[in-house]
Amino acid sequence: MEIIIKDHEFRSVLEEVLLKIIKEKQELFKEILEEVIEDIALSKAIEEGRKGGFVSRDEIMEMLTK
Repeated sequence: MEIIIKDHEFRSVLEEVLLKIIKEKQELFKEILEEVIEDIALSKAIEEGRKGGFVSRDEIMEMLTK
């Protein structure tokens, strides 16, 4: 036996299922979203850092000891 479902019906059912999963696993999705945001921010920071000039180790150590 084969079940045939129309595209719009499939999308509707899929939306329902996804929303139910998100509600039930809200904390997990929150943690995943936080990780994604942190990764994006780190990536942007790395890109910005590459645009500037390099700083010597001595300059860094001097700033840390002040």
